Amino acid sequence: MKHLSIICAAFLLLSPLPAAAGIQLDRKTRKQLEKENLQLRQRLEEVKLELEAIKSDAHERDSLQTQLDGQGTYQEAAGMGAAVDYFDSPLYGGGEYVEDQQGGLDYTDDVTDSLLSIWYLHRQIRENPQSEYNMDSVHFSSGVPDQVLIERLQRMNSFIQLPYNETVKNYMVLYSEKMPTRMGQILGLAQYYMPIFEEAFRKYGLPLELKYMAIIESALNPVAVSRVGATGMWQFMHSTARNYGLRIDSFIDDRMDPVASVDAAARYLRDAYRIFGDWSLAISSYNCGSGNVNKAIKRAGRRDFWSIYPYLPRETRGYVPAMVGAMYAVNYAKEYGLEPAPVQMPAHIDTFMVNKNLHFRQISEVIGVPIDDLRDLNPQYYKDIVPGNQGEQVLRLPFNYSNAFLDSQDTIYKYKAAEMFSGSIDDGRNARPAAAAARKPASGGGQWVYYKVRRGDNLGKIAARHHTTVKNIKSWNGLKSDRIREGQRLKVGKR
Repeated sequence: MKHLSIICAAFLLLSPLPAAAGIQLDRKTRKQLEKENLQLRQRLEEVKLELEAIKSDAHERDSLQTQLDGQGTYQEAAGMGAAVDYFDSPLYGGGEYVEDQQGGLDYTDDVTDSLLSIWYLHRQIRENPQSEYNMDSVHFSSGVPDQVLIERLQRMNSFIQLPYNETVKNYMVLYSEKMPTRMGQILGLAQYYMPIFEEAFRKYGLPLELKYMAIIESALNPVAVSRVGATGMWQFMHSTARNYGLRIDSFIDDRMDPVASVDAAARYLRDAYRIFGDWSLAISSYNCGSGNVNKAIKRAGRRDFWSIYPYLPRETRGYVPAMVGAMYAVNYAKEYGLEPAPVQMPAHIDTFMVNKNLHFRQISEVIGVPIDDLRDLNPQYYKDIVPGNQGEQVLRLPFNYSNAFLDSQDTIYKYKAAEMFSGSIDDGRNARPAAAAARKPASGGGQWVYYKVRRGDNLGKIAARHHTTVKNIKSWNGLKSDRIREGQRLKVGKR
């Protein structure tokens, strides 16, 4: 209604003035009227874009629900980094919370242990860095002179052009001065992940500066999930991930694999650059889709980023400046006293090809690899199961456990196999996930798993987190519509 009122007012004001308004015209200069007219037209364009974004968001939400019911595909952008909302409940690695006799939350041992691992650090970076500020209106000041900031950008010698203006300056100050704790966490994670990204971009002959996009997309969190289901460090939507060869099934989500996902992101960006011939436009299309970038180009009548800037969706406008800001903060961290936070990731890893079903607990309990390390290095196996019977799979281990794994493979595969795979998975052709009970209307014994609805949640998003369907959640909770409220407690399955 608010947007409709603005549009109506805009059309009224843009209409020719009646003759009776002659007195009003005498009181204003023609230049003033033209200026007001131009401002109103610009605001009208912004409202139109906002309405389009609302329609697009509604379409994506509907598509998410349809996909969870086993139908439909996504047809939107690869990245949705401006609205990252990380896993709030401790589901990763099978950890869940259950309601105890007093109605409180009781964490399982696996979850308690995993909170000591790198995922604790990931969960600390819960929000998009710029979410604390309205970057369209804020104007940061800095003790560093503009000329010094400009010279530092030039010394970075970036293949991608790094412009300097007030918008870019705001993001440079944001990342380098306004969030030292969060940047320390990002710097710690970057020590491990950035070399992986560089290798992928070198493989396709792309600028290495593209690696900083992952900071904007997810704050380097491999298990980040946006409000519309974009997943992983590079925030791929389901259909786009499939189009670029990423596997998503009951056991594997390659969007959470840092190696597989950056390879797909590199190929996406290569394709986008072939379309637009400009890296800033290609980067923008990763966030909002090539369709929105093309619309902005048509409205602006030009093909450079700063010309189309006013016509891009609001969240995308800051994407390229934010990337410049993050790049600047990483490169000049020492000048601002930013230190990398300690991260529990092994310095050297070894890669094995697995062609039999393998549970993380089998590896951990036989040769002593901390299960947290296995999850950190292999986040794509979100049920702690490597489904080797479905085809050869990659397993990454800390280098110091390589010999033990090679020497004990037979023992590892046999260890408690009947117990760990009973009711979970058989020969790979008829895979049945361990959470199958949560995908069907619950019956029989077991303890209900509850989820407390948070701001921005919807049934599709909640169902995706708990590997079930919207239909099941509605059935378990007696819901007649898709409406839910913040703070509401929902049954999401049984354990």
